[in-house]
Amino acid sequence: MADLGVSAGARPVHDCTAALAGIGLATIRDGKSRRMSSWDRTGGNRDFVSLPAGNKVVLASIPGTGVIRHFYVTAACGDRHFYRTTVLKMYWDGEDHPSVEAPSGDFFGVTHAKPRFYSSLMMSVNPGTRSIPAGGTVGMNCYFPMPFASGARIELENVGKHDIWAVWFHLDYEELAEMPDHQARFHAQWRRENPTRVASSNGLNLSGDGNYVILEAQGQGHYVGCVLGVDNIAGGWYGEGDDMVFVDGERWPPSIHGTGTEEIFGGGACPNVEYAGLYSGIPLISNKDWAGKNGMYRWNIADPIRFTRSIRVTLEHGHANDLANDYSSVAFWYQHEQHAPFPPFPSAEQLAPRMTNDFEEVRTRELRLVRYLTDCIDQGKTPFNPRIQKQADELFLALNHAVDHGQMDAAVEFLDRALDLTHPDGKKEDALSKR
Repeated sequence: MADLGVSAGARPVHDCTAALAGIGLATIRDGKSRRMSSWDRTGGNRDFVSLPAGNKVVLASIPGTGVIRHFYVTAACGDRHFYRTTVLKMYWDGEDHPSVEAPSGDFFGVTHAKPRFYSSLMMSVNPGTRSIPAGGTVGMNCYFPMPFASGARIELENVGKHDIWAVWFHLDYEELAEMPDHQARFHAQWRRENPTRVASSNGLNLSGDGNYVILEAQGQGHYVGCVLGVDNIAGGWYGEGDDMVFVDGERWPPSIHGTGTEEIFGGGACPNVEYAGLYSGIPLISNKDWAGKNGMYRWNIADPIRFTRSIRVTLEHGHANDLANDYSSVAFWYQHEQHAPFPPFPSAEQLAPRMTNDFEEVRTRELRLVRYLTDCIDQGKTPFNPRIQKQADELFLALNHAVDHGQMDAAVEFLDRALDLTHPDGKKEDALSKR
């Protein structure tokens, strides 16, 4: 039987790359295509499941042998923090502890509960509707292959305080007669350090101690990438931190040592413009001066990091760990079971994104937008008619009230609606950010 592209150790690296790139699509393979979804079993159009606060739902319980090829989900909730307070768990082959445990948003690359649209080889986040409060809906997609020999179980748990009105999902998979040799299991793990601890090192890091830990795993497998969120509390350029990957128990200096955070994610020096590519990107940059919330991804698909006994993936937070910022991440890897126990999963309060910089960001963007509109009016270049002017005035009043009274979700909604109303072509953002 053909390799699934997720082998650990015995198969060559190019098998994985070829399978994921679609090479071999003309080859007939054994297997049956199947789907688990939220379709309405009554024949009606209620093609979603509800997820009240404090409850969980089983998205899929698949018996036998197979491989999940595509996972899609979108949801509607009055609180945009549901991206952090819905926890995704995946279990393979009847295991008692999940191999995947992460907030649903972060798993798909939505860091800090702030969606940004992007497309990449392994994940994508696509637009939905803006008509639903708290940011509307977004379509989140995952294309990592997830093999299992004797069953798969996927759960979504709402640990937050708000009901999720609707969750739509698709899980596309193949049923197989048997599992090919050497197939590893898919793993994903969320971590956070809020804030990171500043080291007293005199500007030198000769050990890797104090680095932010993205992954610590034992066994045999390969690391295939991460999603990283940085809430830049300290301000200024946060990305002087080098990545250091310690394989099979090696001591410092590790065999894999980088030169800075932006290099990991494929950007030029100190990127302050959002971008997304097949293997890497920074789709969330809140401010041109790097302050506030930033989110990025890196897929090690063409260059997975192999380990036979253990792996420790770390990243400096600032040069020699000289910055105290909020770091969170999801690590993705394949390995043979059994995996080492995951760290205790945080409480709902510990999952929540920081709020202070959100308010500062909303207020800053609001003031920039008002200044832009004032300049247009003063120059006789009003970009919209009186009816839209009236709607914009009403939105600005509502936005001010929401910010002044600490109503963050409402403030974000009013700001987004104001931006859409006043420059629907989306081409004014650069001008606004410079004001």
